[in-house]
Amino acid sequence: MSVKYTPVTWNSNKIIYDLILLIMVFGYVFIFVELTPSFQEVTRRVSGAIFKAQAFGTCAFLMLTMILCIGPLARLDTRFLPLLYNRRHFGVITCAVAFVHATYVISIYFSFSSIDKYAAVLGANTSFGQFLGFPFELFGVFALLILLVMAVTSHDFWMHFLTPGVWKAIHMSVYVAYTLIVLHVSLGYLQAAANPIFAMVVVTSCMAVAGLHFLAGRAERRKDRAAAETDDTSSWVIAGAVDDIPLDRAVIVSLEGDERVAVFRHGNKLSALSNVCAHQNGPLGEGRIIDGCVTCPWHGFQYRVEDGRAPAPFTEKIATYRLKLKGDQVLLDPQACAPGTRVEPIQVPGAA
Repeated sequence: MSVKYTPVTWNSNKIIYDLILLIMVFGYVFIFVELTPSFQEVTRRVSGAIFKAQAFGTCAFLMLTMILCIGPLARLDTRFLPLLYNRRHFGVITCAVAFVHATYVISIYFSFSSIDKYAAVLGANTSFGQFLGFPFELFGVFALLILLVMAVTSHDFWMHFLTPGVWKAIHMSVYVAYTLIVLHVSLGYLQAAANPIFAMVVVTSCMAVAGLHFLAGRAERRKDRAAAETDDTSSWVIAGAVDDIPLDRAVIVSLEGDERVAVFRHGNKLSALSNVCAHQNGPLGEGRIIDGCVTCPWHGFQYRVEDGRAPAPFTEKIATYRLKLKGDQVLLDPQACAPGTRVEPIQVPGAA
C-alpha cells in the first residue's frame, strides 16, 4: 500500500465489520424504543419521537465510549487488535448516529420556534450564570461539530493533504468531544431523569475509559523502565529476552526522546524497525509479519523487515536499527540507520 491518493476500497473484513456495527446500532435502537416506555413513571406518556431521540443519543454515547476503549485494550491484550484495524469506520458511523439524534431533538423541540430552529438551539437558553439550567445544548453542538470534522477528514486524502501530524492532532480532539458529551448529558438529560439507570451507565462508561487508559499507561511505563536499562559495557539498550519476542510479531522498545523501536522475530531471525508507520504514524509494533513484510495494524501498509522499504512499486521507507545478542538478551543500538538502510538480521541460536 502507498500514501499516494487512491480510491477507497472495501474488502470482506471491512464489509463484515460495518454490517455488524449497523446491526448492533439498529438492534439497540429497536430494543430501546420497545422497552423504555415500560419504565416510565409519569402521568403523561412520552412521545415515540422523544424515545427515538434518546435511543440514538445514548447509542452514540456508548459507541464513542467503546471507541475510546479500543486503543488501551489493544495495548493491554493483542486479541483486541482486530477491533483497532477499522476503528475509523466505527467513528464515522458514530458521527452519523449522533447526527440523527441531533436531527430528532431539533425537530421535536425547536420546529415551532419563532426564529430559525438552528438559531434557536444556540440562543434559546442563555442562563450561563447558573449550574441548574445551564445551556447544555452548546456542549452537544460543539461535540457534534468535532465528530463531523473527524468524519469528513477520515479519508487518507486529508491525512496526506494536512500532513500526518496535523491530521492526528485533529483526531485526538475525540477526547474533547467525549468530555463535551459527558457535560451535555450531565447538565441536560440526567438533571431531569427520574430513573438512575442511565446515570449509572454514564459514570461506569467514564470510569471504564479513564481506568483502561490508566492501566495501559502504567503498562507502557513499566516497559519503558525495563527498556531504559542498558548494558554496563556499551550504550546499547536491552530490548528483552529472545523468548519474549513472539513469532512474526514484535516487542516495542522505548528510547530517549520518545522514540520507539519495534523488534520483530521472523523465523529464526530478529530485525528492528521504527515503530512509526510512514502512512499515518500507526504503531508498526502492534502489527505482524505477513508475506515477509511488517504490516501496519491500522491500514495494512507494509515494509520489508530487513531494510524498512515498502515492496515495489511503492516507495515508502522507515528507519532500521542494528541488533546483537548477549546470551539470551537482545541488545539494540539506539542510533537509527537512515530510512531504507538494509541491516542484516541476527540469528537466534538453536531456533529451527
